[in-house]
Amino acid sequence: MIGFFSNYKWIGLSIIVWGIISICLFYTILKPIERLPVYQPASVNNELVDSTIVHKINYHKISDFSLTNQNGEIVTQKKYDNKIYVADFFFTTCQSICPIMTKNMKDLQDKLIEDSEILLLSHTVFPEIDSVEVLKKYAIDNSVIDSKWDLVTGDKKEIYDLARKSYLAAKGNKFSEYDLIHTENFVLIDKKKQIRGFYDGTDKEEINRLINDIKILKKSD
Repeated sequence: MIGFFSNYKWIGLSIIVWGIISICLFYTILKPIERLPVYQPASVNNELVDSTIVHKINYHKISDFSLTNQNGEIVTQKKYDNKIYVADFFFTTCQSICPIMTKNMKDLQDKLIEDSEILLLSHTVFPEIDSVEVLKKYAIDNSVIDSKWDLVTGDKKEIYDLARKSYLAAKGNKFSEYDLIHTENFVLIDKKKQIRGFYDGTDKEEINRLINDIKILKKSD
């Protein structure tokens, strides 16, 4: 009699265990995959968007570019093929938000150093000041790892157009056609060259959100 009830006990436990497993599997199947939005010019603060594309609602991608990094190497869109990357705009003599942004980008670099899918790209908004030599010194002073993080300079109009027409990350300057006011934004770009997020590069919590969004992006795309 005891053996009889003992067998039923194990059968009951087995049913409970399989029930829990089934519920977990069912929940996993039904749970939607978390995805990040794809940002278009029309869905972004129009102060950050060039007037020529401010009403664009579909198919926005980062334009091709050719810039020079801190080692004097030409950096093009090809380097970011099949990569996720984070872009921002800065200048080396900035004493307001740039030092904080650079520190946070460096922290991002260190946390993602083992992930070869992720790269970092910082554009100077004052290429007339930030030569290759100046960027190299800045890179050394801020412990930039060349294989992970490019600081780039180049033609001022090209950088301006990238900021306003591609990354949607800078305000126009009403006093000059070829000057702009860069923001604190870090911009997350996916492997299709689409914008998937904007983050305050001066805010630690925003950096944590960015890291989490990169994980979401890697799982969903």
